[in-house]
Order: sequence, then C-alpha cells, then structure tokens
Amino acid sequence: MFASLLTDFLNIGYLMHSPWLVIVTAFQIWMFVHAIRNGEWLWAVFIFIGWGITALLYFFLVYRAAAPVTRGFELPGAHDRRRIRELQAQIHHLDKAHHYSQLGDIYFQQGKLEKAEHCYRAALERDAQDLDTRAHLGQCLLRQKRAAEARPLLEGVVAENPRHEYGYTQMALAETLAALGETDAALRLWQQVTAEHSYPRAKVQLAELYLSKHQPELARAELNDVLSDDVHAPAFQRKRDRVWIRRAKGLMGKL
Repeated sequence: MFASLLTDFLNIGYLMHSPWLVIVTAFQIWMFVHAIRNGEWLWAVFIFIGWGITALLYFFLVYRAAAPVTRGFELPGAHDRRRIRELQAQIHHLDKAHHYSQLGDIYFQQGKLEKAEHCYRAALERDAQDLDTRAHLGQCLLRQKRAAEARPLLEGVVAENPRHEYGYTQMALAETLAALGETDAALRLWQQVTAEHSYPRAKVQLAELYLSKHQPELARAELNDVLSDDVHAPAFQRKRDRVWIRRAKGLMGKL
C-alpha cells in the first residue's frame, strides 16, 4: 500500500487531480521516516504496508507521547504509565511520601514537569530527607529552566552521596552549573563523571565545554568515544541515547 502511494506521489499528473493524497502520503512518509530514525521497526513496517490510519495512530501513540523536555535526561530506572492510577489510589488511602515521589517520577518521564514538581514537594512535606526525591525535584526544576532553585537541592545530595544514582545527580548538577554560567565548575564535574562512567550525555556535554574553551582535540577524543561505543551498544541503550549520538555526530561534523 505504502509503495503504491509513493508511486502515485511521484506522479505529478495524478497529484494534480488528488491533492488530498499529497497531504496523506506526505504525512505517512514523515511518520515512516521518524519511526525508522527512532528504531521503531515494528511501527515502520505497519506504516509501510498500511494506510494513513496507521501513521495517525503512530503520531498520537508514539510521536506525541515522546517528552521533548526530558528526552535525553531520563531518570534512572523504568516507569510504567499504567501505575499512575495505582499510585493515586495508594496516595489517597496511605498518604506515603514514597508514593508521591514515584508518581512524580512517572510525570517527569512523561514531561509533565509541573505535575512532577507538585508530587515531589508533597513527598518532601512527608519526608524532607529523602535523597531521591530531593535529587529528582532538583532535576525537575532544572528542566523548567529554574537552575538557581535546582542548585541547592542537587548540591546537597551530591555532598551527601557523590555517586548518587550512578552519577545521574552529578550530571544534573553539572548541567545546572553550566546553565548558571559556571563553566569551569561544570567542566570539573563532567570530568569526574566521565572518569567513572561512559554516559554519552556526560561525554557530549564535556566535549561542548572543551569546544567553548578552544580545546578541539580534547573534544574530539570524547566524541570519538561516544560514537565508537554506540556501534557496540545494545538496542535499548542506543534508543535511549540517540539524542546524544545525533548531537555527537553534529559536533564531529564541525571539527
């Protein structure tokens, strides 16, 4: 079906008499290309062999479901959206801090940052010392471009546990310092993270700081590591890190 539509799309005479097909086919090609670029192979197959309704379903269930604000800045761990109602019920009956915090994590992953912030603050009202909640609230504020508010939360967690959540909190603090213009402090923190972890998120942003300080060779070394590691990474990791891989390729093209 998709192949025949593409043939018709390339037939100028046919398009002149069927302008609606131009819109449907262009939309379907757009969704097909997006599915391929993002490793959504099963969706790509259905879009290829199906009609416009498949592309429309992909648009609402996958394309729009992605959270641009937090894409590439996920919290560690996986979160099931179906747990929202379950957690809301537990909050209603038990009113426990960790339930608020878990619900905030789901909203964060969905990019619903105001809802996430509300849940994290409710959790801290019930348990002000919880490291995970403080760190996640800091990251939530950072994604809302409120770096000054995020800083004391993230600094406090890192001071208590520098390796909190496998370096994720350190990464958020480095991004906060960079957002506040403290690039030297951010660079030192990125160097600490990359000394223990090979996260593309850390290496790419460290490379960007090296470039801003006119140190292209150091930047190239970090980017080469990212791109060479990506070739051998498992599929789930490549999908998670694709934002940073594209960014690394873009930077390499400028060197």
